[in-house]
Amino acid sequence: MDSALARPQLGRWRTAVFAIFLASGLSIATWAARVPDIKHAVGVDNARLGLMLLAGGIASILGVSVSSILLARFGARRGMLGAMILFGIGVALIGFGASVFESPLVVTLGLLLWGFGNGAVDVMMNVEGAAIEKQSGKTILPLFHAFFSFGTVIGAGLGVAAIAIGMKVVTHLSIIAVIIVVIACVSVANVPARELNLDTPAAAPKLALRERLHITLSAWREPRTYALGVILLGMAFAEGGANDWLALGIVEGHGADKALGAAGLAVFSVSMTAVRVFGGPLVDRFGRVATLRVLAATATVGLLLFILAPTVPLIFVGAALWGAGVSLGFPLGMSAAADDPAKAAARVSATATIGYIAFLAGPPLLGLISEHIGLLNTLYILVALIIASGLASPAARPIGGSTVGAGHPHRQSEHAG
Repeated sequence: MDSALARPQLGRWRTAVFAIFLASGLSIATWAARVPDIKHAVGVDNARLGLMLLAGGIASILGVSVSSILLARFGARRGMLGAMILFGIGVALIGFGASVFESPLVVTLGLLLWGFGNGAVDVMMNVEGAAIEKQSGKTILPLFHAFFSFGTVIGAGLGVAAIAIGMKVVTHLSIIAVIIVVIACVSVANVPARELNLDTPAAAPKLALRERLHITLSAWREPRTYALGVILLGMAFAEGGANDWLALGIVEGHGADKALGAAGLAVFSVSMTAVRVFGGPLVDRFGRVATLRVLAATATVGLLLFILAPTVPLIFVGAALWGAGVSLGFPLGMSAAADDPAKAAARVSATATIGYIAFLAGPPLLGLISEHIGLLNTLYILVALIIASGLASPAARPIGGSTVGAGHPHRQSEHAG
């Protein structure tokens, strides 16, 4: 177990991980904001562009899957530094592929580097965030994920500004890439070099690859991994579905104009981010399980209201409840997977893989189904998955002596003892 850190060191560690979460969100929104320009520059149609984006998504899943091996081999500091430099290079390469080489192949290579690096750092930063939770005794992973959301907002805003002033894609993306690398170097310098238990002591750096694979795969043999996966499956599916289809649901499903569609998505995003900012104390007061149950019920009500609402104001209320309800599913799932420090990296990697697959593959699947039954009717699938997430919420109960997310009564008895 990690030894207690002095308050200033813990503060620097926490700030560093906040910055890493923000940089991850910044990287995604930066190239996503320039997708229309990239598509035009390399001369591809929507189908080929979709395949290029799919390649990045597959690389992300691969990065998530091998992250625990990278953590065991290199540790959190070197692992996160290498992964962030890799996805920073990927962002820059996407820009060079669009503006300099005008090559779909180069852009795809950039997406592969970005996807792998960002997927790997996603698990590592969640493991670090969970370790900070244990040091501080408070639930703060939702706040870390809020900083990821802040990063996407900043990236999208800078993208709008870059387009407005006519900045070339390569210039825009290269500037952001440099910022990401600077954030990486400064941040990891403030991450403490600590023992990383992964079923075997980190003091044995020469673990054979076969042993590391065994450690990683062991998480997939635990029933709790799949139960946590159900929590993430429903919540990530519903979050990704909102990002891709909420605005279109307002426009095509409810017959509103495009501006209201964009406004509805904004309501969803603001609601989700707000709960992530302020949700930690609620989890500490009521516990992970109760919080997840209430949020699953909130998301269910929100989705049903969004689907059935007869007026635009009620649609927006539904979008707000939908966003609030799915806000903490991913961070609390990650926190629960990391309860036992000895198996944190492997369990977070396995659980995150399920969430990533749902987040990336879910929205296209909804699109295919909607061609046959209509978009609003398709959203009932999300209702069913969120109900399943709520039913699986007991899997998030703290284990291994962890008091984070256990709820106030448990914490009171611990302090009393």
